[in-house]
Amino acid sequence: MSRRPFIALLLGLALLLTALPLGAQTPDETTIVIAQTVDVGALEPALVNSRAESNIFNHMFATVYEISEQGTLEPHLANSYSISEDGTEWTFTLNEGLTCHDGEALTAEDVAYSFNRAKDPANAFTGNTSGFVFPSIGFIEARADSELEVTIVTDRPQSEAVRLGLISEVYVHCMDYYSSISLEEAAENPVGSGPYRFVEWIRDDYVLIEKVPGYTLRDPFFEKIYWRVIPEASTRTAELIAGNVDVIANVPPDQVDAINNSGTATVKAVQGTRRMYVGYQFGEAFANEPGAEAIAKTEVRVALQYAVDVPTICTQLLGTECERAASMVNPPNGNPALEPYPYDPAKAEELLDAAGYPRGENGVRFEITLQGPRGRYLNDANVVLAIGQYLSDVGVQTNVEILDWSSEYVPRIREKNVGPLFFLGTGGATWAALYDMADLSAPDAGTNYTNWNNAEWFELWDQTAGKSPEEERELINQMLEIMYNDPPWLFLYFQPDFYGVSNRLEWTPRRDEQIGVLSATLQ
Repeated sequence: MSRRPFIALLLGLALLLTALPLGAQTPDETTIVIAQTVDVGALEPALVNSRAESNIFNHMFATVYEISEQGTLEPHLANSYSISEDGTEWTFTLNEGLTCHDGEALTAEDVAYSFNRAKDPANAFTGNTSGFVFPSIGFIEARADSELEVTIVTDRPQSEAVRLGLISEVYVHCMDYYSSISLEEAAENPVGSGPYRFVEWIRDDYVLIEKVPGYTLRDPFFEKIYWRVIPEASTRTAELIAGNVDVIANVPPDQVDAINNSGTATVKAVQGTRRMYVGYQFGEAFANEPGAEAIAKTEVRVALQYAVDVPTICTQLLGTECERAASMVNPPNGNPALEPYPYDPAKAEELLDAAGYPRGENGVRFEITLQGPRGRYLNDANVVLAIGQYLSDVGVQTNVEILDWSSEYVPRIREKNVGPLFFLGTGGATWAALYDMADLSAPDAGTNYTNWNNAEWFELWDQTAGKSPEEERELINQMLEIMYNDPPWLFLYFQPDFYGVSNRLEWTPRRDEQIGVLSATLQ
């Protein structure tokens, strides 16, 4: 960056700082402040379906197993497990001496209650547990066999890595407390089971949590964590440079030099596992929307894969080269025979002609709406606008609608009421291909946001149960080839992540986009 633009940016940031309130959430030796782009919708883990929410709950609520900072599966509340002969019942043995934040003993009853509560239709939870985890593992029920033994009952055997990874996403609630209050009360006053407990939530401002004295499974460095909500990227940067926050997510490319030259903070980059895509909506509610009939055709969905210049989007709008996606599975676990569709607009136009959608006199083949969020993903609104332009360039007149993430986009995603084209990123991992594929574990799975219903895919998904690693690998490759040729997504990239980190902090970002600071310390 030349000196003049750099100085102009700093002046702009200084002007922003003059308007910023300085509250109690300023970092000190016992407090860490983290800025995210969006607020929580409620303090109810059973409603979680965004990383910003789970980042906070991961510190407040414990899980039976957990995914470590190194990406490995590790025991947490449990210290061991056994599997029934037919592979459908998983019995976990809990550590002794566990307690809830209200002082009650945490036992197998609490774990069983947490799983069953999430499934109870009367609660109508729409979060990750009920919408993604349970359909993926075929969850039936959980039961407490003794004070320290809890069994998860499922309808199928499954590979250990996939099942443990999915179970590690289910937060443990404290039965005595949660069974005594309403859902509305629970969503305002959580009582957790993790190393930090809830203190205060100021909507659209911050969530404050504090360390639980005597917590036996972790001993984090910081006494308090403020999770601030700062939607505007330049404001997050200004707050970081000023020393008012310690960690910010989604640093845009044009602010990297300002942070690195500030002397107070540094940008840390990591190749993320989040799969970014444009979803093709097949839901019946969209059947009469403009363009819905066209994208119902496989030939059209394949054609559009060639229309978007993904490498240029990455270098120009994300400030880096990306890992281009050929499927929904993170490298190196994908089908090695599949190559990402190249940018070839002439090929896209040829295929659209062949699919029965030639350009009209006005140059338009068909119209369609592309919806996307603002502020959730790295430079998301501009990425969505660019995709809309690329599609329009091949004759698919694309009307772009940018929606507020928390108030507009998330509710639509939960209800599968977004589209006919929509921009989204879903979490992934590197330790199991089937985990990445579990978004599409069933036609009615909560995370099957496109309502895709390829019979071959779902038949093969059911066949993966109880297979050897070699047999499972063969089925995975077959499934990914089916998806490649009948795509429910316009494949984009695995998102690179950029964090601004205060120089006072010793902290390493994770690849899975979790912001975990249990091992963070001062320099």
